[in-house]
This record gives sequence, structure tokens and C-alpha cells, in this order.
Amino acid sequence: MILCAGALVWGGLAATLGARDDKPALGDSVGAIEGDSISIEGPMSVEVVHGQVRTVLRSGSDVRVKAGQARIELVEGGQILICGPAHFSVLKSGGALTVALDAGTIHVHLENDLALTVYTPQIQARPISIGGGPEDVLVGLDSAGSMCIRANKGAVRIEQQLTGQSVLVPQSGDVSLSNGQLESLRTAAGSCTCEAEIVAKPAPPPTEVSVLATPEEIKKAAEERKADPPPATAAIPVEKEEPIYQVFMPPLRYDANAKVQPEFDPSLIVLVRRVRVRPTLIFQGKVEGDAIVAQVTPPPAPPSQRKSAATQKPAEESTWGRVKTYWRKLWSPSS
Repeated sequence: MILCAGALVWGGLAATLGARDDKPALGDSVGAIEGDSISIEGPMSVEVVHGQVRTVLRSGSDVRVKAGQARIELVEGGQILICGPAHFSVLKSGGALTVALDAGTIHVHLENDLALTVYTPQIQARPISIGGGPEDVLVGLDSAGSMCIRANKGAVRIEQQLTGQSVLVPQSGDVSLSNGQLESLRTAAGSCTCEAEIVAKPAPPPTEVSVLATPEEIKKAAEERKADPPPATAAIPVEKEEPIYQVFMPPLRYDANAKVQPEFDPSLIVLVRRVRVRPTLIFQGKVEGDAIVAQVTPPPAPPSQRKSAATQKPAEESTWGRVKTYWRKLWSPSS
């Protein structure tokens, strides 16, 4: 019965987070989140501040930190550092912020009166300010159900959601418990850790100031270029192109009524060899000197052609030749 009641409480909280409208009302912004490997589902918005794009979580956002760390800059001030892998949801109502932690470790630092509550399936933890001072609290939950709580600044009130039993962890206290049972509460220094990673940034390169070269420097540079000619360009080896072979298989057939599918005919396999033909070499240049014209004598015709040429009729005579022949025949004595 206790487990069933705990499931109902956690399921009701998850339903409350997931049933909210995708268009949240103005004023329910939680804060801007940044990280190297995070995914967000649910209500959120994107803003551009000083030329930088920021993702703003809203009430009902579901966040997964796959690896590394993520940071939420709260709109009221303060921040939440998340050490992955982690999974949590956020719900904001008025001036109260609820973080439903499913896995991972969060490090909360508050500088104001924001009421924050961390929910797990069986435990809820509320940071308490001492004398109006800041609150700095770590809460972690792993997949095995072990929970750790550390109060760096201020105190933390731990309450069992099913029985209502509560325990106050004083400032500088570091405890752990198993399966949500306050009876298993014990001191475990160093079990809860989630500190910001300090990444060393490379030093910027020194500023260089360019000045005009003096005539002496220009003359010296020209003499050095003449004394040291540039090296000859090495020949670039040309890779040898290999032929490309392609095999085309016949289409496969499937007969649902046949118990044994027919084999394809190997004679229908086609092997194609693709090669690239080199282009014909073309000489381009200029030939100097006098041109020499060679007289080409055609070779003698074969005997068969010579015989046929001898039997051909003589070419037709000109018009003047036919006139002289006519008059010669006309005045000839034989006529």
C-alpha cells in the first residue's frame, strides 16, 4: 500500500508538469539554460541578449543532461548547476519553484527569498535560509534509489511524502539515505559532489603592429631573393587509374506458393568493365625555318588498270577541230 501511494503522488506531480499548455502565461519563465549536451521538451522560448542566443526554460519544461554539466541562470537571481547524466522537470507557480528530480545531481545557489523544493519519488527537500543569508544546497539521486543531500549554506528540511516524517539537516551537514527511508539516514561526507568545471582558456595572441619597411630593409630583402632563387617545383605524381568492374545481377523472384524458391540463371550475370581512354596527344608549338614542298609522284597503275585505260576512247575534240575536219572532207578529191 505504501508503494502504491508513493506512485500516485509521483504520478500526480508528473501529470501536473506534463498537462500544462505549450503556450505558458507570461511570468512563468524559470531561467536561461546552457550546456554542451542537453535536450529539452515542453514549454520553452529563445531569446537574443547582446547578440547571443539563449534558451529559456518555462514552467513544465522537461530537461535531460546527457553528459557533462548544464547551468540554469534563474530569473530571480541565483543559479542551478546540473551534473549529468541527469533528468528533471521544472514547475513554477507564483514565487515558488519545484524541481522534480528523476536522476542526477543538482547544486542550487540562491541569493533571494525564492521558495525552492526538490521532489524525488519519495522525498522532498526544501532549503532553509539562516538569518536571511544565501542558500547553497546539493541534492543527488541515482538509479539505485540512493539519495545524498549536502547543506553548504543554510539548512535543508527532508520530508517523507508518504508518512509526513521530516528531518532537518543543519548547515555543513552531508547525509545520505536509501530507498526514501529516513531510518536509513546516515552521515556520508563527500557523497554529494557537483562543482563547476573550470576550463582553462588559452591566452590571446599578442597584438602585432605593422609598420612600413624602410628603404634599407626593402633593398636587403631584394638582395636575399636574388641570392636564394626559389626551389624548382617538384613534379606531382599522377595516380594511375584502375579499371572499374561492375556486376549486374538478374532480378530475384519470390513465389509465395512455392516451398523452395527458384535459383537465378548464372548466365544472366553481366560483368561490365569501365576504363577511361586517354585523350590523343596534340602537339602545339611553332616550327621555324623554310618550308620544303615535296613533289609526290603517284605510283604506276597496275597492268589491269593500264589495259583498261588503253581501250578507252580518246577525249572528244574541240569545236575548231571538228570544223577543220568538215572542210577537209568537203574539199577532198575523194568526195
